[in-house]
Amino acid sequence: MSDNKRYYYLKLKENFFDSDEMIVLESMPDGYKYSNILLKLYLRSLKYEGRLMFNNRIPFNSQMLAQVTRHSVGDIEKAVQVFKDLSLIEVLDNGAIYMLDIQNFIGKSSTEGDRKRKYRQKIEQEKHGEIEGGQTSGQMTDKYPPELELEKEQELERELEQEQELDFGQIVVYYERFFGEVSKENRKRLKQLANRNTISLLFEAMRIANKRENVEVPIAYIWQILMKWQNKGIKTLQEAKEEQEEFNEDFS
Repeated sequence: MSDNKRYYYLKLKENFFDSDEMIVLESMPDGYKYSNILLKLYLRSLKYEGRLMFNNRIPFNSQMLAQVTRHSVGDIEKAVQVFKDLSLIEVLDNGAIYMLDIQNFIGKSSTEGDRKRKYRQKIEQEKHGEIEGGQTSGQMTDKYPPELELEKEQELERELEQEQELDFGQIVVYYERFFGEVSKENRKRLKQLANRNTISLLFEAMRIANKRENVEVPIAYIWQILMKWQNKGIKTLQEAKEEQEEFNEDFS
């Protein structure tokens, strides 16, 4: 079944403001302003299916965003930085802003998973100059086919058993195996997560994110998992696995 419908509305779940990102966002000074700005950017990006540009060629600058959202330039600049830090947006070198979670809010259909994968691939293609103006020049394909998932997970488990031999370079290698090329910004975030958590917990969060279908921004999902464990006082790999088993049982 083709999915040619143009989407111009957001379909938010009732727990949208209960997500870790929104809780962190609104707990900041001026957080409710940022929340309002974020929703306005989501809505304005719908015309180009999540790609925020003034007219599909000219990127928005801070002054233009301030005008269309009716917030100050200072608030816009702070909000954009916060959104980047929380992996809610990605700003490309050409000025295009991608709202990274937008595909979660475009309703449900049998082609939802394909639409999400194509959206993420579209961002990567534009970053590498393979498309212009948000239009793809060729067919997009999955970088990591499903038949490799089991092999990658088994290899990760073997590495986890030898935690003392792992280092940050291997974390990056496994991130790329699971989720594709790691950007400079995501490398920084991985480093921060590695400094704040044990290697085994970080790898376990990566393993869970890898198994979860339709994760558009893996680094953000990994961060959410680790934050959840931290809030629950989970400090060991065994505790994390037990918590995940309980979670799976609750939703099985």
